[in-house]
Amino acid sequence: MRVEGFEGKVYEAADLSPLRPNPPTTTEDDNDNNGEELFVPPLNFAMVDNGVFRSGFPDSANFSFLQSLGLRSIIYLCPESYPEANNEFLKANGIRLFQFGIDGCKEPFVNIPEETIREALNVVLDVKNHPLLIHCKRGKHRTGCVVGCLRKLQRWCLSSIFDEYQRFAAAKARVSDQRFMEKFDVSGMKHLPIKFSCSKR
Repeated sequence: MRVEGFEGKVYEAADLSPLRPNPPTTTEDDNDNNGEELFVPPLNFAMVDNGVFRSGFPDSANFSFLQSLGLRSIIYLCPESYPEANNEFLKANGIRLFQFGIDGCKEPFVNIPEETIREALNVVLDVKNHPLLIHCKRGKHRTGCVVGCLRKLQRWCLSSIFDEYQRFAAAKARVSDQRFMEKFDVSGMKHLPIKFSCSKR
């Protein structure tokens, strides 16, 4: 399977670095790809672990790509209603939506609700929900916090958790998000093996 990223670069499916989608365009060359269908991933898409993916908000240009993942579930971390086109895509593909509305705020007014993060993590930990996509608007802060707390459960060191967070948040990295991940208490949650088992539909 080929995945076309930002500036026309083609990635193999196993490449775990974040992908930047091309703007959707239609040209006569689209039909001339050696018979291969091109898939456009959502902004900041990457594999977190077996059966777990992350990204920014997917739109209709990303539906073919998402369909190729065979998703069972999507965790949506924004409070706004899910768009009708996305809901139709979920229904048509038998994908369950879990919405955990976390307000997107800028520092210094960031309030990350710990209980909501725990609820989202419980969905991620249940392999019956895999393959699963975690997303917010840009795939940076809210998604980064959920993935960072998952990494704590997987017993990653803080420097590796912060490195991964910063790779997606880039210049928009927030000290408050990193402080939240550092203080997040995983003692009440079950610990995970390093990898999830890869589940099939």
